[in-house]
Amino acid sequence: MEQAAGTRTSARRSGTDRLPPQELAEALADLARQLQREVGTEETLQKAVASAIAVIPGAREGSISMVVARSRVESRAALGDLPRTLDDLQSTLGEGPCLDAAFEAEVVDVPDLATETRWPTFARRAVAAGAGSMLCLRLYVSGSDLGAMNLYSPQARAFTEESRHVGLPFAAHAAVALAQSQERADLLAAVDGRDVIGQAKGILMERHKLTADQAFQLLAGASQQRNVKLRVLAQELIFSGQLKGMRGSI
Repeated sequence: MEQAAGTRTSARRSGTDRLPPQELAEALADLARQLQREVGTEETLQKAVASAIAVIPGAREGSISMVVARSRVESRAALGDLPRTLDDLQSTLGEGPCLDAAFEAEVVDVPDLATETRWPTFARRAVAAGAGSMLCLRLYVSGSDLGAMNLYSPQARAFTEESRHVGLPFAAHAAVALAQSQERADLLAAVDGRDVIGQAKGILMERHKLTADQAFQLLAGASQQRNVKLRVLAQELIFSGQLKGMRGSI
């Protein structure tokens, strides 16, 4: 089984360990190579989180929070029960270090949740769930979409200056890989969409003796009338044999 970046040197570093520059460079190079091989966005996210846990001092569990349209918070690639619980809690409360990292600061350090006063309700419930400290790193800001990598430890003061020193370039590499993965996914979806639409046009052209342009206009008109994406409507036609939404059913 392929190891996450950095596991060859140290599977779990304590917050006091110092990562030599050469070792950090190798870990980042490993991460870049591994993420480049991932073809799906979810796989990329999970590999990034697993690698961060392996390399960043103090990290024991982790996740990625994605804020869509600056309103909806999605917990992704949560490795462990604690990240899932606390990501959901922050989404429900609308407060917490992961949200601050996405919206306001590049790094949000939470040394001791038991004495934390910035988010009192979240901190109290996080401690009850078993969290001692957190480190949240902004991943990206793209228009109205934001993201943060969240690292957790059951111990207080698990994260140090070294954790931040290693975490910032790590998050930057992960953000670039995530953007590339999303671009690949969008491209594949676009190609797939064109193929599906082409098949639907072919059905209409053969069945109703239409030109390619006439078939496309028929699909587009049905899409507008039903307020359904063209690709979805084309798939419906392929699987059901019917085109609903223009002059009854065709």
